Amino acid sequence: MSETEVYQNEVVQFERPLSLAMKRGFKSSCPKCGTGRLFDKYVKVTNQCSNCGEDLHHHRADDLPAYLVVMIIGHIVVAGFMFAEMSYQLAVWQHLLIWIPITAISSLLLLQPVKGAVVGLQWALRMHGFGEKPDYDDPK
Repeated sequence: MSETEVYQNEVVQFERPLSLAMKRGFKSSCPKCGTGRLFDKYVKVTNQCSNCGEDLHHHRADDLPAYLVVMIIGHIVVAGFMFAEMSYQLAVWQHLLIWIPITAISSLLLLQPVKGAVVGLQWALRMHGFGEKPDYDDPK
């Protein structure tokens, strides 16, 4: 799917497909081209795409990815815990031995893809400097 031209106030803007941008971000790729790497380190977004040159440094994912991961993993772990509690007779230490590592590992595995999807969302919606106009709270 490619970007299409949208004419608005005689300025050519390109439509940015939301689902495609979020999918590319979830795969840790540049939301614009889908080829360049999105992250320099584990959750440190690169300043600029190495393939297309898109500036990515002004994203503001902040705490949203962590909140989303807590919600997703929390629902999965609680459902698993409830199923295990109803199906098996496990002691508290056995539950701790099972659910603490599952929670920690799955949270760490999901954090980077969710942050990438949030950056893709911001890029597609032209939020926080990804558009032509700066945000009202930018110090520019």
